[in-house]
Amino acid sequence: MSKIKLSSAHLSGHELPYIQAALDENQVSVYGENLTAFENELEHYLAQDVKVACTISGTAALHLALMLANVTQGDEVLCQNMTYAASVNPVLYQKAMPIFIGSEQETWNMCPKALEEAIKDSISAGKKPKAIIVVHSYGMPAKMDEILALASQYNIILIEDAAEALGASYKGQKCGTFGDFSMLSFNGNKIITTAGGGAIVCKNEAAKNKAIFLATQARDQAPHYQHSEIGYNYRMSNINAAIGRGQMKVLKKHISLRRENNQFYKDAFAKIKGITLLQEVSSGYISNHWLTCILIDEDETGCSREDVRLHLQQHNIESRPLWKPLHLQPIFAKYAYYGTNYCEKLFKTGLCLPSGSNLTTQEKQRIVEVIASFLA
Repeated sequence: MSKIKLSSAHLSGHELPYIQAALDENQVSVYGENLTAFENELEHYLAQDVKVACTISGTAALHLALMLANVTQGDEVLCQNMTYAASVNPVLYQKAMPIFIGSEQETWNMCPKALEEAIKDSISAGKKPKAIIVVHSYGMPAKMDEILALASQYNIILIEDAAEALGASYKGQKCGTFGDFSMLSFNGNKIITTAGGGAIVCKNEAAKNKAIFLATQARDQAPHYQHSEIGYNYRMSNINAAIGRGQMKVLKKHISLRRENNQFYKDAFAKIKGITLLQEVSSGYISNHWLTCILIDEDETGCSREDVRLHLQQHNIESRPLWKPLHLQPIFAKYAYYGTNYCEKLFKTGLCLPSGSNLTTQEKQRIVEVIASFLA
């Protein structure tokens, strides 16, 4: 049986002309027409009032966002608990202190009630948090009205991790445009890819230019190499941007295909007791369904999440548990956590199913049949 992957890169066929043009023009560094054009295309897609600077990874973009937010040693940053470690690692790069916020049950993202509790406790202790990092996990928009209101009420910088949410929207506004700073990821498993890469989304040209300055070793204006600040080698190359330009031509199609995958699973599992899907709360939430995620009720199915995962693995089908809550990770165990035990429940019962835009109907049918026959 051929392997069915969780979410593999899906090239468009439009990438090579842009790559070839870069090679022909010897634009193979962090400067070139593709890089400028890719950033312009992203800005046009997201909103007319944002500016985008492309980076070597989403993690690099988040690190730049924290620097632009002036997060420094000892500052507190309120971080989503149910996410990948890369959403928090840059906080430690800055020697700041993460405080983890648990999930609410509708979107699985940052719980506004737990967030406000953490803010009030920090302020009572005489140290207002410097920033909030909210994540749209699995492409599902977080409860942005409540989170934006809290950021505004307490005057805290909001950083939006939209690594998994390109193309998702909340009440008609694209994810990645709500925060004071936001970031995107173009890793190989994302909606579109640049063979690795990311972007920071800023509210104005000055912030974008500062991000590019820091991402290109913070070189001062001088004929010689002069540096007044610490810089980083974080800028995306023109070759990677060439791949991104080809991918932009199929972005809407890829989103549509991922949403079709989710609907296929939803219809198939409607007949099976004990399996529920992460679904949009209302019409105001439009998920790109980067990954389709299910919860498996062991009492109803007689099988655990791990039983199902291992059975899929035996049939050469890749699946993956939901994110392990970060406050349970050894590297983050010493930091404070606010919230219920719902994150732990999600980790114990949740499974990500193959969701790539290049999945065939036959592959999806095979996945569902393997799960259904096992549970039966």
